[in-house]
Amino acid sequence: MRKKSILLISVFFLAIAAIAQSQPTGNLTIFSEDGDKFFLILNGERQNNTAQTNLRVEDLSQQYYNAKIIFTDNSLGEISKNYLQITDANGIFMDVTYKIKHDKNNGKMSLRYFSMVPVQQNYVAPANVTVMHFGNPVMTAPAGTTSVTQTTTTTTGTGAVGANVNMGGVNMNVVVTDPNINSTTQTTTTHTTTTSSSGGEYQEMEVNEHHHHSHEGCFEAYPMNPGDFSSALNTIKNEGFEESKLKTAKQIAGSNCLSTGQIIQICQSFGFEESKLDFAKFAYDHCTEPKNYFKINNVFSFSSSTDALNEYIQSRH
Repeated sequence: MRKKSILLISVFFLAIAAIAQSQPTGNLTIFSEDGDKFFLILNGERQNNTAQTNLRVEDLSQQYYNAKIIFTDNSLGEISKNYLQITDANGIFMDVTYKIKHDKNNGKMSLRYFSMVPVQQNYVAPANVTVMHFGNPVMTAPAGTTSVTQTTTTTTGTGAVGANVNMGGVNMNVVVTDPNINSTTQTTTTHTTTTSSSGGEYQEMEVNEHHHHSHEGCFEAYPMNPGDFSSALNTIKNEGFEESKLKTAKQIAGSNCLSTGQIIQICQSFGFEESKLDFAKFAYDHCTEPKNYFKINNVFSFSSSTDALNEYIQSRH
C-alpha cells in the first residue's frame, strides 16, 4: 500500500509539471546603455535587491507589465513605464529586451524597446546578466538582520500523506490516504541573513523611491493587433448612446495601447465634437507614437478643439 501511495503522489507531480510546462511565458531583459546601476519593480514587486546594469526576468505570464526603474545615482531620477509588452503583435510570448538610455531631447533617462526573439527553451544567460524569476519576489530587511523561521508539521494517525506543490505558478495540495502510514512529525528551520552595510544598496532603494516620477505610457510599445481592435471598434459603434460609447472607448483604451490610426478611428465613431476631444485627451497616455499625435487634429470640425488638445498635450510635458 505504501508503494501505491508513493506512486499516486508521483503521478500528481508529473501531472502538475505538465500543466506548468504547458503555460506559455516570456522573458524580459533590461540593460543600461551607459552602465548605470538600477533596481527593477514589476507590477509592484521588487525584482532585485542588488543594483544591476543588466537584468533578466524570466517566467512572465502576462502580456503587459507596469515597470519602475530606480537608479542608485539619485540625480538620474526614476523611470516609470506602463504596458511594457512581453508578447509580439499576435500575442505570442517572446524574449524581449529593453535598454535604458539618456534622452538627448530632454536629458532624462528613458526605457526604449531594443529587440525581441522567440523564447528559447533551456536558455543560458551570459555571465554578465543577472537572472531573476518573476513570482519569487526578493525581500528587503535592515542591514545586518538575521531572521529564523521554524515550522513544525505534524501528521496524526489519519493514514494520510500530503504534499504541497508549486510549479510554474500552479499551487496544489495533494493528499493520498493510506491506513498503513504511521504518524510523523517534521520540523523545518529556515535562516535568512542580510549583510548590507549601513551605506549599502538597501538604504539607497529606500531613498530613491521618492525621486522624480517619469510617465512613459505606451511609448514605443505595440498597439492592439488588427483583429482585437476591429472587435473593440465594433463594440464601441454598437453602443446606442454617445455617453456609453465614450465610456466603452475609455475602458478599451485604458487596458490597451493604441496607434494614432486606431485612436482616429475611435474618434470618428463619435457623433459629437465634445466626445472626440474628451477621448483624444484620454487616449494620449495610451498612444504608442505620441510624436505623431498631431494627426488626431484631422478628426475635429472646429479649430478650438484642436487648440484645446494641443494645450492639453503641452501641459503633460
